[in-house]
Amino acid sequence: MVVIYKSQSNSEIQPASRTTRPSFASFGDDPKFAAEYLRAALQDEDDPRVLLLVLRQIAESRGGIAKVAKAAGIERESLYRALSAKGNPRLSTLVAVTKAIGLKLTAEAA
Repeated sequence: MVVIYKSQSNSEIQPASRTTRPSFASFGDDPKFAAEYLRAALQDEDDPRVLLLVLRQIAESRGGIAKVAKAAGIERESLYRALSAKGNPRLSTLVAVTKAIGLKLTAEAA
């Protein structure tokens, strides 16, 4: 799993050790950092659940699950389930959530 964090001393995005967690407050303050974190999760081919957990972390930093669920037009409980390690959200849910947190899903050639 690829985990990145924003260095406290500068704005570089660096790999984190397995024990280091990113500052989730950075997601709310810096949309580019949130986008890079999400991009790294999308590149993790070993475990697609990483994407769901990263989306949840970003949603929690952007006002909480309830606020994001309301903006996405999804029931709060459904969003908690969808963005869990056992979640299996529809594409429409992923698109609505990323839009509600100020990001978008894109595709590019491999």
